[in-house]
Amino acid sequence: MKKLIAAFLLAVLPSCGAALTVVFQPSHQTDTGENYNEAATCGAIVDYALAHHGGKYIHKVWSYGREGLHHSDQGSNTMLAHTTAVEDGKISGYAWELCESNKLKPEIFISVHNNGGTNRHAVWGYIHDGDANMEHNRRLSNILIEEIARATDLENRGTHLDSSTGRNDYRCAATGRLGFYSIDENVNTAPYRVVLEIGDLDKSRAFLLSEEGRKAIGEAISRGLSRFIRGLVIERVRGK
Repeated sequence: MKKLIAAFLLAVLPSCGAALTVVFQPSHQTDTGENYNEAATCGAIVDYALAHHGGKYIHKVWSYGREGLHHSDQGSNTMLAHTTAVEDGKISGYAWELCESNKLKPEIFISVHNNGGTNRHAVWGYIHDGDANMEHNRRLSNILIEEIARATDLENRGTHLDSSTGRNDYRCAATGRLGFYSIDENVNTAPYRVVLEIGDLDKSRAFLLSEEGRKAIGEAISRGLSRFIRGLVIERVRGK
């Protein structure tokens, strides 16, 4: 039966438009922990996810090391000064990444970060509060963090609304609530968007710095992405 279902899905993928474009946005931050480069860790995780998933429809947008931008390798996803602000005629690293992502017209957007100050060796998912696709985004987040927790010893801390963090001063134009710039539907045109906070800069440092840990996380994200896409295909076949 499983082989028949797999064959059926392969047959209907093209007609359902399931060769979906996916964008990964690794953290470009280098200022989140003492002697720790979050950008290097998240960039490596995404590279492993890309290698495992493959396909020409999977992309990585990253301002890390790029000149002509402000806050290209630091800053917060929840601060106006680091996202929407223009400094000396330059847009921010976050703004550049979102512009590049929107050009690709992805259906799925996955932002990869590390958490800090939690004292938990865990993984969290965040979705945008008030979004029309909030339940699909919650499903995407739940699947991704489930796969990561299954493949590692990271605790699954569940999916949360971006407004729940109470961080800084970036607010959604539609709801007025605090939010994450990169997954705001007013900025990011991808229908399905999630921010992953993977591990803690201190509690999970050894694991996050290991190639084995990065590889396990990246491949788990790839498997979760495939699960979510299969679910979308089934919905489309059924006409939902």
